[in-house]
Amino acid sequence: MSKFDLTDKVAIITGGGTGIGRAIAIEFARAGADSTIASRNLGNLEKVAEEVKSMGRRCLPIATDVRIPEQVDNMVQKTVDEFGRVDIMVNNAGASFLCPVEDLSPNGWDAIININLKGTFLCSKAAGKVMIQQKAGKIINLSSVAGIEGSPLMSPYGAAKAGVVDFTKTLAMEWAKHNIMVNAIAPGLIETEGVKAQMELDPEGVKEILKRVPLGRYGRPEEIAYVVIFLASEASSFMTGETLVVKGGPQAPA
Repeated sequence: MSKFDLTDKVAIITGGGTGIGRAIAIEFARAGADSTIASRNLGNLEKVAEEVKSMGRRCLPIATDVRIPEQVDNMVQKTVDEFGRVDIMVNNAGASFLCPVEDLSPNGWDAIININLKGTFLCSKAAGKVMIQQKAGKIINLSSVAGIEGSPLMSPYGAAKAGVVDFTKTLAMEWAKHNIMVNAIAPGLIETEGVKAQMELDPEGVKEILKRVPLGRYGRPEEIAYVVIFLASEASSFMTGETLVVKGGPQAPA
């Protein structure tokens, strides 16, 4: 199991204050890593940072909007200043909302594309510059089954997540010569705060969705974090440019 060990590795996790990002920070700490966690909500980040520190690992919370290059550069530089390096970049920050295409405004489209796709580009670029100097690094991008199978009422989200899959492949090819592995994960329905809120609003709709999931349940945030650990560790040392789908089994027909 030593190949899954992350002891003294340094990770940056965007969207690290809630949901999957929080789970990644906690499970990384269990695996021995120190981390910078980033999102726009510093209060959420500080709570997670305290959890990580109580586990004996270091954690630096930094309020960051991944759409803004200067803030992303600041996040990476502060990580280097604090820890001396960046071994792992987890691009987890994301957002979406429900809207049919005919009612979707250009601003609504741009907002979702910028958070999910532009943010992944900016964070990868900033962290990658450090990794190129180090001659090593792991970048893990959070895509979604929405980017593979389509996403009714969330067209910009699906388009952005499809872009993340392609960007992952391209970056993997460009940076393989620097010993930087770039992979992605496409989660299915995961029981995050947003999904829980939707469950309360439409419990019958949730039941119908779950009928098409072979395992018959939502995934837990830590179940995505475990896959992130695999991709961040030496256990995935001959793997780059891939997208791992984690959705509870092949979706049955509607």
